[in-house]
Amino acid sequence: MSSATATWRTAVGLVFWLFLVPLAFSQQVIDRIVARIENDVILASDIRLLSRYQLLVEGKAESDAEILDRLIDQWIVRNEAIVARTPQPAEVDIDRAVDRLVEGFSSKEDFEARQKLAGLGPADIRRVTSDQLFLNSYLDSRFRPTVQVDEQAIRDFYQNALLPRAQARGTTPPTFDAARDFIQEALIQRGINEQAERWLKESHGRLRVTKMLEETER
Repeated sequence: MSSATATWRTAVGLVFWLFLVPLAFSQQVIDRIVARIENDVILASDIRLLSRYQLLVEGKAESDAEILDRLIDQWIVRNEAIVARTPQPAEVDIDRAVDRLVEGFSSKEDFEARQKLAGLGPADIRRVTSDQLFLNSYLDSRFRPTVQVDEQAIRDFYQNALLPRAQARGTTPPTFDAARDFIQEALIQRGINEQAERWLKESHGRLRVTKMLEETER
């Protein structure tokens, strides 16, 4: 995995992981309800899919309870995005996002091996990616206008985070001017993450949620 990809994942990690879509996934087991949210449900297959996607991307998966909490957050964002009439991503944007995912691995063969281990087909990955883009688009449109990043914050990040990281790796750091736009976007993403976290915590208190989770078979 390239260092640029790893840094990007760190900057947008919460948004990336928080809003993976629960989609129907072909299984040879009987599905069951693991949670009720208002008049909707979350299924065991939703947990299995997100678990397998985490295995693909990170090499390990969270516990079922942690994944269920993420799926509840997704439910909140998805419903708000639908009400806001957030447009679905274009096919070309999905193509680019899938390409970036593959490029995050050391080789295409490495990606394919991890994909096989995770038990995900190309269609599953594409559908998850599409919904990621949809949910992230809503969060971006909702919170980006309220995130303020000043010049001093960008310089502080360069001096206190980027330079020490480059020194620790024994690499030549980029100049401040070359890194400025990347740092600004990373700080904006961090601001979006923080605001989304607060909003989701507040939203949980207004929901009727009943969890019926037992450890699922993966």
